[in-house]
Amino acid sequence: MTQLGAIASVVLAIGAAALFSAVHKIEEGHIGVYYRGGALLTTTSGPGFHLMLPFITSYKSVQTTLQTDEVKNVPCGTSGGVMIYFDRIEVVNFLVPSAVYDIVRNFTADYDKALIFNKVHHELNQFCSVHTLQEVYIGLFDQIDENLKLTLQQDLTSMAPGLIIQAVRVTKPNIPESIRRNYELMESEKTKLLIAAQTQKVVEKEAETERKRAVIEAEKLAQVAEIKFGQKVMEKETEKRISEIEDDAFMAREKAKADADFYTAHRMAEANKLKLTPEYLQLMKFKAIAANNAWFLCRISIL
Repeated sequence: MTQLGAIASVVLAIGAAALFSAVHKIEEGHIGVYYRGGALLTTTSGPGFHLMLPFITSYKSVQTTLQTDEVKNVPCGTSGGVMIYFDRIEVVNFLVPSAVYDIVRNFTADYDKALIFNKVHHELNQFCSVHTLQEVYIGLFDQIDENLKLTLQQDLTSMAPGLIIQAVRVTKPNIPESIRRNYELMESEKTKLLIAAQTQKVVEKEAETERKRAVIEAEKLAQVAEIKFGQKVMEKETEKRISEIEDDAFMAREKAKADADFYTAHRMAEANKLKLTPEYLQLMKFKAIAANNAWFLCRISIL
């Protein structure tokens, strides 16, 4: 009875261990790949709980979401023979889920070691070997990350389709102390020159602004003078027009008066002409004789 209990305990322990070994969980954003006897199986699994054959089957979880691989302390020799070191190079990448099986089969589940870490070392040394320290440290430094990204992606597109490089960030390299001091001195002098150049630009800009202000002021004064001159011209023209109107009115009045006098004289002449009839002349003759006689008689009486 004791032996049966021991056997049952062993069986239960083995069953529990088998169950524990068979049940596994794949996290969200990962794909599970399986090995049996060291051989990669074609079966893959998504997020969640899954079962596998205990003890003989193993699995690895491969991340497919965005991740950042840090490549540290990368040595790099320039074309002039100076050895420099990049403290950290960050490669932001992600793996397309449908490409997981092929990439793991060709480069193992630790594919980033061969496809990213080693490639970064190689490509960065290729870049440094054809450029001077001046170009790597200053002149072309702002282009290193983009060039490295493009070069890595070109190789991965042919070697491992489905592995996408999102971005590459490169830190400033460490250079020998003596050279660094020279560069700092050079940068200091360069900064002074830039400050002097900017100061000169400011002075030139202020002078240009003052010149424009003077031009604007002169143009404003000229416009004001032109407006005043125009006003005076308009006033003179108005006065001239008023004088012409007054002259025309005076001439019209004089003409009307002359026409009226002429008309009156003409009418009187016509009236007088009508009066000079024989009868009227005879009457006037008699009046004149009568007047003379009266004057003569009056004269005699006085005497």
